[in-house]
Amino acid sequence: MYWKVSLLSDSQLANDINKRIKMTTDFSSLNLRDEIMQAITELGYAEPTPIQTGMIPIMLTGADVIGQAQTGTGKTAAFALPILQNFKQQQFPQALVLAPTRELALQVADSMIEYGKHLRVRVLAVYGGQPYSPQINSLKRGVDIVVGTPGRLNDLLERGVLNLSQIKTVVLDEADEMLNMGFIEEVEKILATTPSERQTALFSATMPVRIRKLADGFMRDPQAVTVKRSTLTLSTTEQRYYLVHENDKTNALTRLFEIEPIHSALIFARTRAETSTLANELVVRGIPAEAIHGDLDQNARERVLGRFRANQLKVLVATDVAARGLDIDDISHVFNYHLPDDAEVYIHRIGRTGRAGKTGIAITLLSPREKRRMREVEALTKQVVTKMELPTTTEIIRYRESHTIENLKIWLGRGRFKRELEMVQELIEAGFDVTNIAAAAIKIARADEKQRPIAEVAEVKADFSRKPERDFGRGAQKSGKRSEPAGRREFGKKPLRRDSHEAGMVRLKINKGKVHNIRPNDIVGQIAFHANIPGFTIGKIRIEDNHSFVDVPEESVEVVLKHSGNYKIGKEKFSVVKG
Repeated sequence: MYWKVSLLSDSQLANDINKRIKMTTDFSSLNLRDEIMQAITELGYAEPTPIQTGMIPIMLTGADVIGQAQTGTGKTAAFALPILQNFKQQQFPQALVLAPTRELALQVADSMIEYGKHLRVRVLAVYGGQPYSPQINSLKRGVDIVVGTPGRLNDLLERGVLNLSQIKTVVLDEADEMLNMGFIEEVEKILATTPSERQTALFSATMPVRIRKLADGFMRDPQAVTVKRSTLTLSTTEQRYYLVHENDKTNALTRLFEIEPIHSALIFARTRAETSTLANELVVRGIPAEAIHGDLDQNARERVLGRFRANQLKVLVATDVAARGLDIDDISHVFNYHLPDDAEVYIHRIGRTGRAGKTGIAITLLSPREKRRMREVEALTKQVVTKMELPTTTEIIRYRESHTIENLKIWLGRGRFKRELEMVQELIEAGFDVTNIAAAAIKIARADEKQRPIAEVAEVKADFSRKPERDFGRGAQKSGKRSEPAGRREFGKKPLRRDSHEAGMVRLKINKGKVHNIRPNDIVGQIAFHANIPGFTIGKIRIEDNHSFVDVPEESVEVVLKHSGNYKIGKEKFSVVKG
């Protein structure tokens, strides 16, 4: 197979794509339909991004195309606009978009609805964790574009309610993430049910061997457009990390909020459920916070952002997917509640602070088993992330006291307390000592501190022992294989204690084993998809003859058990229970 390649960057665009496609720097020169141009204008778009400039002309010719670009580069419009340009009413869906997570599926669907609102295009997002009947009813009424996750799409195909016989364009969005989550086999099943003459567009931040093989098998002479990763200047951002146990991360966060000069903060969490849980926990602890995730409609999202910009909110908690498109420049702190699996995502995250000539602070709460990924971050950024110690109880108490004294000095300097002086005089006349009056007033002013007990955080010892970590990083991808963690390499060789697992992990039992042909990838893929947790967070797996064991993060146990009825190998379901 021959891949024609064009390299594009923010500073310099290729002058010609394969000597046939003229590059453009204005949406008007793309000759898009009036209805699309009206929507683009209403959204305030003026010039296409590099990935859009490279992809749209190619897709308009009907050619297969591979787009390699990072998050936040405008990939959705790069494939959505050509699909809408070729849109015609027909009986069954004419375009299919596959996405790894429901957050991304919802975001893509919302964007396509916005771009195609004057065409009255019918877009449906399908994903797990939701009832089948509304999605099935929508398909029966008629849908033009389907955006979905691989598992739910296969389920709908097996039920005979999703007809892909008239599909003209298939888009694989974030293909490398679908690979990481164990969905590639399901993707291949879906592609096999679509017409062979379809147009296929594949988007991936990285191009591991498995993704290239997928392209070789299902694409016809794909042209490739690569947007070089922008060189981010991190010199204005102070980077540091705090080593804490997984279960202590929220407590560590509240300790930092005690002493950090936070004007506005963006906290990155892994899943939609985690954003909501963390935001609620912060509110309970007196920190104004709200979550931004894929289940919010555009109006709700704008209301939250409006409160944040107006300083009515101090903190936004978001997933990487939901944070895309956030147009906020004045963020003083970015927190990584968990370190992302991809070091380049880390760069994209912390690039949200330290903008417009201002300095910013990027803080990572690092569990011991995330140390390897921190080394990858330092290797990519060519900078050392400074290890810091969390403030002690004594330091927090001293800070609170000094903060109270500074506030008193400010008010004493202003002198605007006429009525309060009259109240003090009344107390003096009643026989109270002026020093005691002042002390009592300060105690009342500090009463809210009793509602904010200093959270306990266990010490992480330097010799903290942990099992070898899963290596899903670049080295594994270069070889075309995903390295398994030590616990998975030892199947049938070295018996493991059933109660043996890493700190912060809980062992669960699965009612399928070797005789049922269950594989580690089945377990990781199904739990990651249905429970909506990253596959890399799942720990050891032990497969015995009739059942298996899997370690999952303690904070994810409830949601993993909740979706027990949805997990399956092929058409056969398996259950997950407490071991």
